Amino acid sequence: MGSGMWSTDVYDAADRYRRKTGKSAFSYSDSGARKVHPALDPRDATRESRDSDEHPRSTPIAVLFDVTGSMRNVPRVLQTKLPQLLGLLQRQGYASDPQIMFGAIGDATCDRVPLQVGQFESDNRMDDDLGRIVLEGGGGGQMTESYELAMYFMARHTVTDSWEKRGRRGYLFIIGDELAYPQVKAREVARVVGDDLREDVPLRQAVDELTRRWDTYYLLPAGSHYSGNAKVLDFWRDLLGQNAVVLDDLDAVCETIALTVGLGEQAIDLDEGLRDLDRAGSGATGTVSKALARLRGGRRAEVSTLPAFRDTGGEVTRL
Repeated sequence: MGSGMWSTDVYDAADRYRRKTGKSAFSYSDSGARKVHPALDPRDATRESRDSDEHPRSTPIAVLFDVTGSMRNVPRVLQTKLPQLLGLLQRQGYASDPQIMFGAIGDATCDRVPLQVGQFESDNRMDDDLGRIVLEGGGGGQMTESYELAMYFMARHTVTDSWEKRGRRGYLFIIGDELAYPQVKAREVARVVGDDLREDVPLRQAVDELTRRWDTYYLLPAGSHYSGNAKVLDFWRDLLGQNAVVLDDLDAVCETIALTVGLGEQAIDLDEGLRDLDRAGSGATGTVSKALARLRGGRRAEVSTLPAFRDTGGEVTRL
């Protein structure tokens, strides 16, 4: 997947049409949908980021966000800021041939739609995928959501030419404000993803497997229910170190993602990225500067010398 080219004109035309007709950018959810859209169903699915003549050096970027409780407004913010995100990635040359996938995370213990995963896209179909997300707004109410299930999917159900051809990791951004469960539960994987696991997978093992192919970041935005909660931040910093990032302003999420990718690709340093935001008229410069201070030197997705397969007890599984 990932063919075509993003067009701000197409995005603007669709936005004007929705405003004129009174339709929502999230019409599927706002119409009362209570089950995953077929295009975003993770069951028996694999998501691919592939090279093509149009995009010979694809850079996969996945953005998964919690849609429970106060976090259910995150996709609405992302949808309005898509042009800024694509503008920084493409026009400023932060990444070669970016292909973006959006998805949503709920709670597999109680939500109707605990995981939604779009496809990697280079054109306006990424906006379509955002509009198909069910903004369930539920959650278990216990400071935990099923982030580990989403990480499992990304580790075992994605294929990227960036990794397979060039040994370069993609970028995964998880936007949330709660803890993951301590294990990837085999029964939830069977129900939601369709895999038959012999046993539960400990969270640390799932993260180790994920981060081998994905530079993984956890964004904790202000205004969410558990923003400022030391337990949540400590939890994610224990798992991801400096890649657990606090955002003072949810509206800065797209700029933060773009500059993080630019730093990781060594296309810019932080000062250059902040100047780009100023020139673009962004009001997010202060928030992004504070959020990414720990990543100032950038982190390049390097070629790995490890084998690309794991023995899972008699069965060889592509990672």
